[in-house]
Amino acid sequence: MKLYGMLDSLFVRRVAISLHYYGVAFENLPLSVFSDYAAFQRVNPVVKAPTLTLADGTTLMESNLILSYFEAQADAAHQLLPTQPQALAEDLRILGSALAAGEKAVQHIYEHRVRPEEKSHQPWIARVEEQLHAACAAWNGLIAERGWETRKVDQVAITSAVVWRFIQYMLPGVVASTQYPHLQRLTLQMEQLPVFSQYPHD
Repeated sequence: MKLYGMLDSLFVRRVAISLHYYGVAFENLPLSVFSDYAAFQRVNPVVKAPTLTLADGTTLMESNLILSYFEAQADAAHQLLPTQPQALAEDLRILGSALAAGEKAVQHIYEHRVRPEEKSHQPWIARVEEQLHAACAAWNGLIAERGWETRKVDQVAITSAVVWRFIQYMLPGVVASTQYPHLQRLTLQMEQLPVFSQYPHD
């Protein structure tokens, strides 16, 4: 089983760490969607990270869909999401805010690092920043309510730590760590786990 994509992608990293907790063996091939475009295209013509190839050659992409595949097969000891509907809805609510924040962070990065400066549109950038902070505020509040300190490692904790580290690493001048203290504390706690060092953002 092979996972294609760079670990500086929050989507690739959340899959890598989640696969560890699912007990799934895999090889990470750190292809870049930019500098390794042609090589990535040979694996997946869409050139989307993460891309995962299963043992039988089936290709999966998009982090939520990849994780859904393994969650559906996991036994109770390895599941990262609850099965009870209300608890699942609560976790999905938090994950929605976390992933929205991650997506807005990626948009912000692309606006400043990919789009030519003369073509950037400041009102759009301001809107992205507003959405980013709105997602972070909702996410931070939900984590505060959740009481994560007493819980086992699950998808909310993994994704929250991965997305928050990505935002802090890539956009420290846009989102300060002190603005959302519950996200910062959760991330620092999760990063003490060896798997987070095994699959580092940088």
